[in-house]
Amino acid sequence: MVNRYRGEVALMVEGRALPMRLTLGALAELESAFSVDSLPALGERFATGKLSSRDIIRILGAGLRGGGGALSEDAVAALAFDGGLNGAIAAAIGLLDATFAPAGEGEPARPPSPPVP
Repeated sequence: MVNRYRGEVALMVEGRALPMRLTLGALAELESAFSVDSLPALGERFATGKLSSRDIIRILGAGLRGGGGALSEDAVAALAFDGGLNGAIAAAIGLLDATFAPAGEGEPARPPSPPVP
């Protein structure tokens, strides 16, 4: 089960929800893969909206590894995504939104905290 409050989203593969999360390690992996030297540069790279299939594979792979999985990029590329290409793209964009969206945007409503006695 994914926890949206921790920045997790699900990648649906053959009816199973695989948790994804861009941890600091996963973000460092993406900085290296995209040859950028900072988180703002990485965010700007993604904000262009120009993502290749290789970009989607890298994002999903880093997210799956950040979520506790151990899939290589080749293994990610071979997955049967629910919704096909559109499902993979939607999951990658959801992961980026969960990580880079300004605080409060795209988050589900949090339940109220219990009163402190």
